[in-house]
Amino acid sequence: MEGVKHIVAVASGKGGVGKSTVTVNLALAMAAEGYRVGILDADIHGPSQAQMLGIEEGTRPEAAGENRMKPLRAHGLQAMSMAFMVDTREPMVWRGPMVAGAFQQLLTQTVWDDLDVLFVDMPPGTGDIQLTLAQKVPVDGAVIVTTPQDIALLDARKGIEMFRKVNVPVLGVVENMSLHVCSSCGHREPIFGEGGGERIAEEYDTRLLGRLPLALAIREQADGGRPTVIAEPEGETTATLCGMARQVARRLEDAATDEGPEISFSD
Repeated sequence: MEGVKHIVAVASGKGGVGKSTVTVNLALAMAAEGYRVGILDADIHGPSQAQMLGIEEGTRPEAAGENRMKPLRAHGLQAMSMAFMVDTREPMVWRGPMVAGAFQQLLTQTVWDDLDVLFVDMPPGTGDIQLTLAQKVPVDGAVIVTTPQDIALLDARKGIEMFRKVNVPVLGVVENMSLHVCSSCGHREPIFGEGGGERIAEEYDTRLLGRLPLALAIREQADGGRPTVIAEPEGETTATLCGMARQVARRLEDAATDEGPEISFSD
């Protein structure tokens, strides 16, 4: 893709595991490490990145020539989403081919400005949009988000298997909602179980990038348009996310070295 060096899909196979929150914070952590980063919100039916980035409803992208548009910018990230095209209160009552077509337009008609990494926030499932992404652009890797719960792990496995079928390497697994942190006393409890992310990483010969807590502040910050990396730059969760970002960067750089010297991060 023009203007993009590396594309990373963030997927879960299942809804409700906090994938979009992980995506925006991982992208912000990568930017904090000095990389030029963008987010493509691929969830046509339920886009959420606009609110998480604090972009005011009704903001539209600027045209960049015929059938081309510039991404919006927030918190140092470039972003594109269906939320920038339509009234977010209106449901997208579209069949699969229309959804895939809309995603392809976002993918191919956005003029990204010299990105090191484009994170694609994938919708739940393993359907049209996932196949469109794999077929239309070279995806450098995928990050799988899951909770420790066995039900979530079932769908996470499907997500990993799908990326394997289309020859996209899995860069690692993020275990979200690993521990519930009480906002009053700080007590930590693994209400969704323990060790699920590590087990699935071992099963598929990839790595556990890290564990994130189920904390009220993370939800409030994302809903308020100031995700954790921005709201608490010195916090424990931000440090964990920055560690994840460094691991993803290393995996991408290692893959680029294996494939040839032409693909690399900017200085």
